[in-house]
Amino acid sequence: MSRITRKELKTDKFALEVEHTFTFFGHHQKDIARYGALAVVVVVLTIGFVYYQRQQHADREQALAAAIRVQEAGVGQSANGGLAFPTEDAKSQAALKAFGDLQTKYSGSAEGEIAQYYLGSIKADQGKLAEAEKIFLDVSQKGDDKYASLAKLSLAQIYFADGRETQGEKILRDLMASPTIFVSKEQATIELARYFKVKKPAEARKLLEPLRTTPGQAGQVALTILGEIPGQ
Repeated sequence: MSRITRKELKTDKFALEVEHTFTFFGHHQKDIARYGALAVVVVVLTIGFVYYQRQQHADREQALAAAIRVQEAGVGQSANGGLAFPTEDAKSQAALKAFGDLQTKYSGSAEGEIAQYYLGSIKADQGKLAEAEKIFLDVSQKGDDKYASLAKLSLAQIYFADGRETQGEKILRDLMASPTIFVSKEQATIELARYFKVKKPAEARKLLEPLRTTPGQAGQVALTILGEIPGQ
């Protein structure tokens, strides 16, 4: 995530865009003379729009970074003088406001979708599963595939938590069939096996056996869960 400062946004990027503008005019003087003032207006508007889009993206990134800092802040006295809140509830309320404002202002953007996912996660942490489910459903249906997959994973956890196992299993199997960069096939498989290990131990073993020799964390987690399955 970009860490560019507000001052840099007002100087370096703007100067770069101005430089590109003059370069464009220098290379296209004949075309501008041929098509007249209208071409000049179109060029200026295009360059202005590109700069505006880049500025908006940087603003969204900064707003998201600020909201995440609230979510990751400590509770109680901060050891290093960083952001902290007196209670967990105060922190949750501040995070809900930060992500809610971001989602409202930048609805339809990637940062807006991430903010909406965070809102669902906070509601789930508060035990407000019905509200969390509604938010995750919206992200899963309207969001980019990457963020939708995270929302679906969270939905599956909610479904299993309140006894809707058929719905939870369907979501996880869909994620296994269509993994994303945020939710891999291995992760979805492990989550399903985790829920199956008590009620359907044979099915859990069937899911995990192909993963036990997988390098990295997936293989380690698969071995751990296999060791927890009754009757091993």
